[in-house]
Amino acid sequence: MATEYGDVRYEEEYILNSRGMKLFTCSWVPTDCEPKGLIFLCHGYAMECSISMKDAAIRLGKAGFAVYGMDYEGHGKSEGLQGYVPSFDAVVNDCSDHYSKISERKENKKKTRILMGESMGGAVALLLHRKKPEFWDGAVLIAPMCKIADDIRPHPMVISVLTKLCNFIPTWKIIPTQDVVDLAFRDPEVRKEIRNNPLCYKGKPRLQTGYQLMTVSMELEHRLEEVTLPFLIVHGEEDTVTDPSVSKLLYEKASSINKSFKLYPGMWHSLSYGEFPENRDIVFSDIVTWLKEKINMGNSRLERQQKQANDHK
Repeated sequence: MATEYGDVRYEEEYILNSRGMKLFTCSWVPTDCEPKGLIFLCHGYAMECSISMKDAAIRLGKAGFAVYGMDYEGHGKSEGLQGYVPSFDAVVNDCSDHYSKISERKENKKKTRILMGESMGGAVALLLHRKKPEFWDGAVLIAPMCKIADDIRPHPMVISVLTKLCNFIPTWKIIPTQDVVDLAFRDPEVRKEIRNNPLCYKGKPRLQTGYQLMTVSMELEHRLEEVTLPFLIVHGEEDTVTDPSVSKLLYEKASSINKSFKLYPGMWHSLSYGEFPENRDIVFSDIVTWLKEKINMGNSRLERQQKQANDHK
């Protein structure tokens, strides 16, 4: 299925992952120019790509980038129990397999590869980088999940009990949390859209999912200095879901040489979808400026590959 959004062509496809599950994938590719680079979307927990990341993808497509997305297992149009993440490693492996294949197509080999992750997707992007440190050329991290905000983190005793219960009732929806839709999405129209979107999971977090998110965010928090790729972090100052101070810590501790951090006063958690349109304009103007500067700086990965090829001659 193909749909045109002005100069951007949208297509959908189902693929099989290594576990034999059918996963939904999609792309937004500019039709009036050769793409400047490739952007790979990593959506947030309980979200999906085709609707909730459409505005972001079209903006990037109109700016000249080819954009690719996929719904994780248990999310959106992909197979799996809705809202259930049995293994974060499996999510990362699925993204790595699919996005690596696209990157290695003949027509794409010399194009810049950028990961774009929002919230939990920021954690996915950082783990994709850790899995293949030399493969990706950069990342845009939108309110990345490197630590669960203290305000919505369950009490340690609750965590202890829930962790034990994971062995017996991993899919049960009994984690006591506030309604994240009300906390994350500032625009009431967007909140309404999400509540009406059957592809977005809106129940309480399932036990195993909550355990996986907590484990991954705690591990990332203690290994921030291992991040080496160029990145831009954008974060709303009023975010109560992921902590802006942890994004600042990532910016300070990461070993990356090229790194930027932008904090937006008054803005909430979901900058790519949940903010008012005029605020999204500001955020995406900054993202596109950073992406174009990254492209103009040249591609160090390709330079390294060329040098290695010359050394072996």
